[in-house]
Amino acid sequence: MENRLLSLLPPDELDRLLPRLERVSVSMKQIIYQREGPIEYVYFPVDTIMSQIATMQDGTVVEVATIGREGMVGLPVFLRAKRTTLSGFAQVMGDAYRMKAEDLLAEVQRGGPLVNILLRYTQALTVQIAQGSACAQLHSVSQRCARWLLMTHDRVGADSYQITQEFLCQMLSVRRATVSEVASSLQQAGFIQYSRGKMTITNRQGLEGAACECYNAIRREYENATEDLKQSVS
Repeated sequence: MENRLLSLLPPDELDRLLPRLERVSVSMKQIIYQREGPIEYVYFPVDTIMSQIATMQDGTVVEVATIGREGMVGLPVFLRAKRTTLSGFAQVMGDAYRMKAEDLLAEVQRGGPLVNILLRYTQALTVQIAQGSACAQLHSVSQRCARWLLMTHDRVGADSYQITQEFLCQMLSVRRATVSEVASSLQQAGFIQYSRGKMTITNRQGLEGAACECYNAIRREYENATEDLKQSVS
């Protein structure tokens, strides 16, 4: 099972849930759920990347969290919330497993391994959001961009992926001119190649050196979560 949370389930539990999991393809910019709207499905990404975003009254969009194969999109359902002020959408096309919200709620009511896995994942996602908030306050746009590109690289599982400047502007909450300047700087350093919406990581080690400490802090939290869960189910 390509999604890390689902892969942590005991085989018998995964077999029991498979009929409720539908593998679907999502397109770039596909809306997963709207703020203040109902959440009909939760998604377990495989090679797509999804974002939780906050939208201001003036229309400004800011990314709150990036979610890939390590997680689930639709956590408010797990937390029994009927509405959320955030939105969810796909920023990179790919596949995911989706489950009806009502089926997830039934699993929460039932208890068992999936609930324990999602509880630990909730903590990891909280750390990502908190670390990202600190990062936005303390680190340069270039460092934040490198962190975001690395996190995307980890989740896509490929050196190249499609991403527009518009998305980068939203994810970093900066103007297009700033994104162009930062991307040009990273490209001149030999860390990336970016042309016509296609991003290629050409020097992973160099890009890690250009990122702030927040990248490793977030990655370490997810790694710790995985190890904790492996031990708990073993």
